[in-house]
Parts: sequence; structure tokens; C-alpha cells
Amino acid sequence: MAGAGRAGTAARGGGAALPGGGAALGWAAGSGAGASSPAEWGAAGRGPPAPVTVGPGPARRGGGAGPEEEAGRDAEPALPSTCHFPGAVLSRPRCCRGRLPVPDLPAGRSVCCSQMPRRKEVPALGGLCLQSLAQHMQSIWVKDYSENYLDKYQFRFVMGPFNDLAGSLVQDLIRLLGESRRLTRAALHLLLLPHLRELSLRPCPGLVSNAIGQLVALRCKNLSSLDLHGCSRLSADVLVDLAEGLPRLSRLGLAETQANVQVLSAVGSCCRHLQELDVSHCKKVSPRALRHLAYDPLARSLCCPVLRVLLARGLEPAGDGSMAAALAFLLLALPRLEFLAHGAVPDALRLLHGQQLDSTRDAEGFPSLEELARWRGAAPGGSRLTLPLRRVEEVEEPDLAIVHAACPQAEEASVWLGDGPGPAGGWELLGWGRLARLTLGCTGWQGRVLAEVLPLARSLGTRLQTLALHGFCCQDELSLATLLASCPGLRAFSAELHAPPDTDPDRETPAEPPRWDTDLLPHGFPQLQSFSLALASTTGIFPAQYGLALRATLASLLCRAPRLQTLCLLSIPFPLDSVFETVLAAPGPPLLELQELSLAESRVSSRTAWLLLASEGRLRRLDLSHCRDIHRRDYDGFLQAVRKQRLDLDIAWE
Repeated sequence: MAGAGRAGTAARGGGAALPGGGAALGWAAGSGAGASSPAEWGAAGRGPPAPVTVGPGPARRGGGAGPEEEAGRDAEPALPSTCHFPGAVLSRPRCCRGRLPVPDLPAGRSVCCSQMPRRKEVPALGGLCLQSLAQHMQSIWVKDYSENYLDKYQFRFVMGPFNDLAGSLVQDLIRLLGESRRLTRAALHLLLLPHLRELSLRPCPGLVSNAIGQLVALRCKNLSSLDLHGCSRLSADVLVDLAEGLPRLSRLGLAETQANVQVLSAVGSCCRHLQELDVSHCKKVSPRALRHLAYDPLARSLCCPVLRVLLARGLEPAGDGSMAAALAFLLLALPRLEFLAHGAVPDALRLLHGQQLDSTRDAEGFPSLEELARWRGAAPGGSRLTLPLRRVEEVEEPDLAIVHAACPQAEEASVWLGDGPGPAGGWELLGWGRLARLTLGCTGWQGRVLAEVLPLARSLGTRLQTLALHGFCCQDELSLATLLASCPGLRAFSAELHAPPDTDPDRETPAEPPRWDTDLLPHGFPQLQSFSLALASTTGIFPAQYGLALRATLASLLCRAPRLQTLCLLSIPFPLDSVFETVLAAPGPPLLELQELSLAESRVSSRTAWLLLASEGRLRRLDLSHCRDIHRRDYDGFLQAVRKQRLDLDIAWE
């Protein structure tokens, strides 16, 4: 695959052409003279101008601070209405909400702080009412019941103060009480109401006893969704009563409970409308129990006819292959199953694909896999049976052909790749006609070359909505830009990449341009809402050329993603200040929808943070953890500005 590592890259002298006619990697000079290569920047002796410090006194070039500034560094500096210095004008309109210090602004940068991150909004009346109820729950609302009735009487129903509250608000109140640790047994007694449609007891698993479970089965007959995640105090008998007493359930969460064969048998026989079931990490759920979920041996009929999602992660491995056979049984017995979450699903698909169906008859009255296949319309010796699975995960590279043949309608897949190159045509096997969400991970220590993904990305094109890459090596500095340019329909992108070691560490480092060319990517990303990039290096040294290409790619991407809400740039070893200066100065402006920004362990200075505070947008969370160029005094200044302006912004630093 050595040749594949250079796919999509032109000669260094002319740059690399990107799909759709995009411009080659270029850097725009601050004087507007046009794009130049890093080598030309260094040869001409041009570089970024000296930083300009803007403070209460005269503007001064250079990185040092005067004695007056050193003495007053801890105090918030006041910007004059207009600051003039050679080559730049910084204006602050009188309508600004306050004075934000923006140190070391580059020439030509103009900042108005009238549209900073949102101020703290007035809470909604409904939320305030729920908070008031939660704060006074024990002292007012349940005081009489807990003192006079809780341990003395047993009521089938209770006419309390919450009977007229909408079911959705009751659920919100239970969640709020659970998160604030104010939920008590008495409050739970009064909040289990007949008109509830959805109930989640996940916030309070320690309170959910057998008595509470019986109250749910008795009172909440109209439930369509019940989440008992972590409620391990409920016995199997009570879980059976819940399954038999709540036949309208369409969603049921039994993760980390005492669910067993009897429980799953009751669920399969009674919950005919069940569409989603979670039995993850249930220690008593065996392969035999899973068979009872899909088939009733007494009635000799299939169960759960509309079940679409079954989560069975973390079940105890059988060790004798019976789990793979049980999962194959589920895949055949549940005609509408779209997602089965278990690590042995590829083994089950391999079993079905090999048509090893005649030796799996169960002694307890279950039909064999061969009989189930006939019920699904598969003729012996005929075409292979296909399944309606829409999502497959934990697929290893050797099983790609089998999974592709058995699940042709898959829309989401996660695949683990080895170190060596895949089989001939292996990448084409991922080209499902409906594939829209893809996760690729490298299990070997060497990783795979990112350029290998380019043919697949081009074939999927606009269909690809989510792409996650883990452990790939970015040998070609333009492979990331080429990959992004091939997927204009992305809604979420995540990558954990590592760069090759620098083979020429003594090479002269090209000078960084003051402004990045934002035309590297040939088109925009109108649907992109989440972007995450993390870099790792086994040597600790990244090639300088790689850093220039990466920052040019980021500048172009951020200027062309108007709906971006979450941005994570983690462990980026190259200075990012110029990237954000370029993006925030672009017309539009970009990042208006950005709400969460994480720059943990990346090279950013306080200047970038101040620019973000003074920019338009909806930023609510800023993570600057372990940023070595940001110090305690900078962090204190950020907090002071947030408090003074009453911004709805959470800043993390350590």
C-alpha cells in the first residue's frame, strides 16, 4: 500500500488538486499579494508581523510589556473607544456591553464586542416551578404523607398534589430530584401516577425496591416506555410482574438488572408491541434466555414480532459457541430486527452465511436454525438468506465479505482493520448502497495509511453523513483535506490520527503566514454539526509541512461550516491562534452556531480565548484544559469577564 499512501497528492511544487476543482494548498500574504508556498515565505524573509499590544496607553509593537502594564496586569484593562497605530484601527462602539481586553491583535483586525457569547437567559417559568417543587419536596409536598401514612398504610392509588401535573413534567421532576439527590421513597410514591406514558427510574436505582416495582405495575398501566437501568434491587419475580402487567410497552430498559430466563420469556410472550429492549450487562441472561425472548416453546410461536433494537452488550460469554448460535436464532426469529448489539454477532452471521443450520436443534423444544430459515423463505440449496439489519458493529476486516452479503441494507457500520493491507476489493465491500454512517478503527500498532480511505470516501460521496476514524497514519499532509473534500454531506466527523516521524528534523521550519487561505476546500459543509480531531505522535515531533497543511485545512473548513455546533481540536501541537484569527475575521461570520469548543492540550494562547469572548455566536462551553500557553492569571481574567458580562459560558482550565 505504499503507493496508496500518496493517493490524491500532486507534486510539491504545484500543490495538490482536490476533488471538485478545489484550490491547492496555499497561504495568503497579509499584504494581499497572493498565495505563496512556505518555502517562498522563508526565502523572501517574510513572516508574521510583530504582535501589537493594545492597552490603555499608546499602541506598541513587540511581545514585551511595559512597566505600567506589568503593574496592572491583574486588573482588567480598559480599551479606548478608538486605538490608532500604523496599519490597523481597533474600534469599540459605544453600544458594546462592556470592555473586553483583546491583547496582541494582528494588523487589520477589528473587533466589536456587542455580540459576545449569550448572556445568561431568564429561566423558563416551567423550569423554575419544577426547581421550586424539588427544593421544597421534603419540607412541604411530601411531609404529611411521609410522617403520617408512608410506613403505616399501603395505598393502591394516592390522590396527591401531582395528579394534575402533565406526565412529561412528572418525569422531568423525577429526573431533577434524582440528579440533585433529593428524591425520596415518599416522593416516589406520590409521583407514580396512572397518566404517565414514559418513566425512567435510572436517576434513582437505589430507591427502586420490590415494593416500588409493584407500585409501577399496579398504577402505571399506560406506560409505553420504562427504563429500569441499574435497578438491581428488583427481583426477577417483580420484573416478570412488570412485563405481564404493562403490555403496551414499546421501549424497555433492563440493563444491569436481575433479568433471567423467566423475565425474558415473560417479555417475549406479553410485550407484543415492544420495539426496543436493553438487557446489557445482565449477568443472568444466558443464550437460552435469549431464545425464550424470540420463541415461546409452550405455545410454539414466535414472540416480539416488531422488535427493532436489541442491546445485549456485556453478557457473560458461554465459551462453547452457544452464544453465537443463540444470536443466529434471534436474527432468524425476529423478522424486523434492525440492530443487535453484541460482540458475537459477526460469528452468528458467519454461521448463517455458511449455512451451518442442520446441527443446531435445541433439546428444549426450540426449532432449529434450518427450520427458522425455511419460515423466512430460504430454500435449501438456494440463494443465501439476507437480513434486515440496518446497523452492524465490531466487524473485523476478514468478515467484511460475509457481513456485506448477509446485511445488504446496512446504513451504519463499525469495522476494525489490521495492520496489513486488506484483501483485493476489500474496501469496495463497504460500499453498501445505503451506508451513511461509518466507523473505521485500526487494531494494530502500526495503523493504516489515511490515503487508503480516499477511494471509499469518493464512492460514498454525499451519502456519507457520519465518519469516525481511529488510529490512522496521515503520511500525506494533504490526505485529510482530500478526504474532507470527498464528503460534502458530512454531519459529524471524528478522527484520531498520528503523523509519521519527521525524517528531516533539522530542516528549516517555514514561516507561518499571518492569514490562511480559506479556499483550500472546494466546497462548503452545510450539514456539518460536529467536528473532532485529535493528534498523537510516537516520536513527539511532527513534520512542519504537516502543520501548515493541517492549519490551512482547519481554516478552510471552519469558514465553510455554518451549522457547526461542536468543535474539538485535541492535542494539536501547532499554534492555532492564526487559524482562529483568520476564521473570526472572515465574512459571515463563521462559527455563529458554535456551542461547545474544546482545545484541550492544544497550542492556543489567551489571545484566542479573548477573541472568542468578543465574537458573535452561541458559545456555552470552552475547554482550555492543559493548554500550556494559558496561565492562571489568564483564566482568572476570563472568569472575571464572564461574571461581569453575565455570560452563559462555562470555561474549563487546569
